[in-house]
Amino acid sequence: MSDNNSTKSDLFSGELDPDIAELMGIDDTPSAQVPDFEELFEDTSSGTPAEAHVSDISKDRFHPVSRLEQDPAPYFQDKDYYKKALAGEGEVSQRVHSLLSKFLNTQDPKERSVYRGKLISAYWNLVESIGRKVCSSPPQPKVLLLRYGVLLPTLLSKEQRSMISRIVYSNTTGEPVHYVDEWLTMVARGTVGNSATDETKAVSRRKEHKVNTKLDRVKGQRDFQLSVLTRKFGEQERMENQLKELSRLVADHAARQDLPGVKEVYTPEQRQYLSTIANLVKDLQRLDTELANTFEHFQENEAEFRKLSESAGGAESYQVNNDALQTELATVRQMAKMCVGRQGNHFPIAMKQYFRDSIRDICTRENIIMQMAAVESLDPGLFLRTFKQQTNRIVPHVVIIPSYGERGICWEPFEKYNRATSRGRIAVPLFPKDNKTAIIAALGDLRWQVAKEKAQHYWMEEGLTGRYYQWFSDRRLRGDVREYFINDYILWITKESEGTQKLDREVRGILWRYCPFPQELRDSLKNRGYVYNELYKRDINRSMSDGY
Repeated sequence: MSDNNSTKSDLFSGELDPDIAELMGIDDTPSAQVPDFEELFEDTSSGTPAEAHVSDISKDRFHPVSRLEQDPAPYFQDKDYYKKALAGEGEVSQRVHSLLSKFLNTQDPKERSVYRGKLISAYWNLVESIGRKVCSSPPQPKVLLLRYGVLLPTLLSKEQRSMISRIVYSNTTGEPVHYVDEWLTMVARGTVGNSATDETKAVSRRKEHKVNTKLDRVKGQRDFQLSVLTRKFGEQERMENQLKELSRLVADHAARQDLPGVKEVYTPEQRQYLSTIANLVKDLQRLDTELANTFEHFQENEAEFRKLSESAGGAESYQVNNDALQTELATVRQMAKMCVGRQGNHFPIAMKQYFRDSIRDICTRENIIMQMAAVESLDPGLFLRTFKQQTNRIVPHVVIIPSYGERGICWEPFEKYNRATSRGRIAVPLFPKDNKTAIIAALGDLRWQVAKEKAQHYWMEEGLTGRYYQWFSDRRLRGDVREYFINDYILWITKESEGTQKLDREVRGILWRYCPFPQELRDSLKNRGYVYNELYKRDINRSMSDGY
C-alpha cells in the first residue's frame, strides 16, 4: 500500500516550467506544487446529459440553417474545468495528467515525441472511460472533452475558446448530424444500431444472435413499409387538396344579368375541371386500395417486430446497452484514424497550434449541413435511393469526430439488413485542413460505396463503379481505385461544376452520366466549351433511344 502511494506521489511531484505552468493554468509559486491525485480529482457527478436527436426521411431537401453560432457559453469560466474533466476516471486520468505534464514540460524533442505517443494512447483510454458513462449525465467538461477534444482549456488561445463556446450546442436543425457524445448516447439507448465492424459480422451463431439478425431484417421491412405509407399519405393529401380546390372552382357560378336568381352554366374551363375531378376520384380510390394493402403489411411486420423484440430481450433492449457502447467507442477511434490518415496529425487533444480561430473553418453541425446542401444542389441524386420502385431521399448519419484531418470518410453506405430506408454513416473531422474538401470527400466516398453495393458482385463491370474501374484498369493506374474516384469527385463538384476542365475526358463523361448536375446547370455548361456540348448531345441521344 505504501509503495503504491509513493509511486503516485512520484508521478505528480516536481516543479513545472513557468511557461508550461501558465499554459496549464497552474499557480507556479513555491507553495503551489502540482497537487496530489486524490486532492485534484475527487469525484464529481453533476452535469448536463448528452442530447440525442432522431430525424425522419420524409424531407425532400435541407432547410436553410437559421443560425451558425450561439451566444458564448460560459464553459471555460469554470476554474475547475480540468479537474472535473478528469475526476472519477481512476488510474487512466492519473496517467493522462502525468503524461500531459511531462509532454508539456520537456524540452527534449525525442522525449517529447515519446510522451506524445504515450499520451495519445492514454487519452483514448480516457475517452473510452468517459464515453461509457455518457448516458449518466456526466459533468459538462467531460461532455465537452468527448465533443470537442478540449481537455485543458489553457491549451487553446482566447479566440479559440471563444469560438468553441459559440458553437450551437443543441441540434435544432432536424438533420442526422451528431457530435460524438450525441452519437454514443443514441447507440447506447438503441436509437441507432452499432456501426458495422468486422468483429460485429463475425459474431458466433448463437440463438440470440440469430434472433437479433432476424429482428434487424424485419425492422428493415417495417421501416420500408412505413416510408411507403408516409409517401403515399403525402400523395393522398396533395390529391385531396387539389380536389378541394377544383371543387371550389367548379362550384363558382356567375349570376345571369338577364334572369334574376339564375346562375351561369359551367364554363369550358369548369367542364375540364369536372373531367379532372373524375380522374382524381379514380386515382384516390386506387391509392386508398394501395394504402390499405400497405398498412396491412406494415401491421404484420410490426407484430412480428414486437414478437422478436420480446425474444431479444423486450423492453430491456432499449435500456443502456454497455456492450454496444463499448463497441462503438472502439469504432469512433477507428473513424478518427481514418479521417486523419497515415501521415496526418493523430494527436487527439485540442491545442491552439493545430487549428484556426474562425468558426467557419471547422466542421460544426451547421457548417456541415450547409456544405451538404451545396453539394446536393450540384449532385441532386446524391441522397436518392430506389428500392422496389420506391425512391427515398435518405441523408446519412454524420458523426463529427473531434480530431484533425483532411478527409471525411464513409463508414458504411447503409445498414446490412435494411437497404431500403436505413441511413448510411459518414464521419467528418471537427478540425479539418479545409472543411469543404473534407465534407465533399465523405460524400464522394458515400457515392462510391452505395454504387458498389448496388452492383454487388458486378461492381467492376456495371454502373458508376464498373465504368470507372474499367477506365482505371485501362490506364494501368496503381493504388486504391476508390481514392482515385473520391479525388475526381472533389474536382467534379468544385471545378467542373464551374466549367473549369480538370478531369480526364472519359472520367468527366462517367460522372456526367452517373452523378449528373441538375438540368439547368447542364444547360448552362453546354455553352462553356466543346467537351460539355458533346456530353449534352449524348444526353439527348440517350433519351431519344431510351437508353439513359
